[in-house]
Formats: sequence, structure tokens, C-alpha cells
Amino acid sequence: MSSPKKNEKQTVIQDVLEKPSSRRSFLKGASIAMAAGSAALATGCMATGDTTTSEEMKLRWQEYFKKHYRLMTAEEKKETVKRLERLAKIQNDLDVQIGTDPPIENVLYGYAFNISRCEGFMECVAACVKENNLDRKTNTQYIRIFEMEPGKLDPSTGDGQFYHKVPVENKFYMGVQCFHCENAPCIKACPTKATWREPDGIVVVDYNWCIGCRYCQAACPYFGRRFNWSQGEVPKEELTTKQHYLGNRRRPKGKMEKCTFCIQRTRKGRLPACVEACPTGSRVFGNLLDPESEIRFVLEHKKVFRMKENIGTEPKFWYFID
Repeated sequence: MSSPKKNEKQTVIQDVLEKPSSRRSFLKGASIAMAAGSAALATGCMATGDTTTSEEMKLRWQEYFKKHYRLMTAEEKKETVKRLERLAKIQNDLDVQIGTDPPIENVLYGYAFNISRCEGFMECVAACVKENNLDRKTNTQYIRIFEMEPGKLDPSTGDGQFYHKVPVENKFYMGVQCFHCENAPCIKACPTKATWREPDGIVVVDYNWCIGCRYCQAACPYFGRRFNWSQGEVPKEELTTKQHYLGNRRRPKGKMEKCTFCIQRTRKGRLPACVEACPTGSRVFGNLLDPESEIRFVLEHKKVFRMKENIGTEPKFWYFID
């Protein structure tokens, strides 16, 4: 191959690698690179002296053709996370560990929120942002706290954007996030089956199969879904490196995101970050199938209610008062 043609091919491949891309644009760009004579692309044997670039291209190629998470074998999941960890190292010099911990047997997660105790401090929001590597540029938040008037129990009637000293006299606070419904409208609305409910009750998203149509966001009656308009920006020193494939790993641009009950923590027997950070003990999380759990105590001994119970979504998120 003549030198000009070789340089042209290399330029096309570099464009594919360096420009932010969706699945569609990546495949289009990659096909151009193939047409430029890079038949060795699929095997990773690119005619270049830059071995790191060649490895990255090979990894990204394999990444774009992987199966839906639910169809992967255990070995394929293992290879997938190895690939993602290596890409994080090559692209951003990050040392991350991505887990694929499955649901724990005889566990069904539930969450309760004490509206008589929350004082609107927002530590839960900050902990969630940090733990789940949420985009700092757009200030993405999975949790919202509403400041409410007495007698009102619908967060849409409250103030979800207050910026003043809390608590305020004669006000109370309600937290809202994904409620992990048993009959989740978001699951029914998804045209690519990119979202589903796991056996432990956690509703998850396969970010690579989500097409960003936002049907799930429109279907959710609880403000639980977020669309990421750009690749998330997280300072390297603030990144949570212990991750889960279905949780806080780096999400591609143009996908739907949501609370996952901190799947990377809870499947290891830990509490969600928001529960751990709450300074007033307003948040309770646990196994609904365990009669000795705190969540069961709350449900059996406190005055509880669920939001919009009449629409039949069966959220696994309760509000209660002391």
C-alpha cells in the first residue's frame, strides 16, 4: 500500500476512535474504515505501529457486537467486564473493577422513607451522585427531595428546587427516586427490552441496548428515569471504581439512567449510599422476605402508604410516619 493511502486509512480509523459516537455512528464509521482497506480490523491486526490504538479499536469493535446482558453466558459476562475495564484504562487511565454479582437467593428488596423525620439536608442526594458516578456537568440526580406543605402528599405539589436553610418550620420533606415497581410501566414501554426487573426486585437497564427513545421516562409515573444528554463527566479523583455492569459503570451518551438501589453495594450485603448517608435515619432498606428485617418492622408497625397506589404499579417504596 502506498504511503498516502495508508495515511488516509489511518486518519479514518483515528476519527472513528476519537469522536464520541453512538452505536449507529460507530458502526457507520467502522464500515468506512473497513472500506478503506482495513480488512484486518475485525481481528485487531491493524497495520499500525500504535499497538494501544489497535487494541482499543479491537475492544470497541467487540463491545459494539456483544449480546444483550440477559443472553450472555457467565463466561461472556466475564469477558465483557474484562474488556470494559481494559477500555477504561486505555481511554482514561482508570483502574475500575466491574462486577456482575447476580441476585441473592431469597431476597426481595424494599425501601421505606420516614416523612416525619427527613429534614431536607440532601446528604442522600450527594451520596447518590458520588456513588453512582453521575454527570457533574449536567448535575444529574437520581434522587429528588421535595419541600411540602402540611396536608399535601403528592410531590408534584411541592418545591423540588429549594435553595435555603433547612428545615423550614411548618414544612416537611419527601424523597422521590425509582420505586422499582412490581408492575413497572417503564418495562412495558421499552421497545428493545433494555429494561427489566431482576429476581431481587431491582429494575435495571442494559445501557448498551437502550436506544434512548425515552418511552420509559414518559411511562414512569414517579419521576424515576433520567436521560443523559452527554457523556458523563466525573473528576478522576471522585470516581467510584467499585462498579456493577447494571449499575454505576460509565454510561454511554444518549441512554436512560435511574436508581438501581445501588446494585453494586446491595448485592454485596451493603446498604444503598443514600441510606448510609442519611443523618436523620429517615431511610430504611432491606429484604422484604426476611421477617426480622427493619423494612418488615416498618411495614408491620408504622403508618405506611405508597404513592399513586390506585394505578396498580405496586412500587416497592413506602412512605411512613412515626
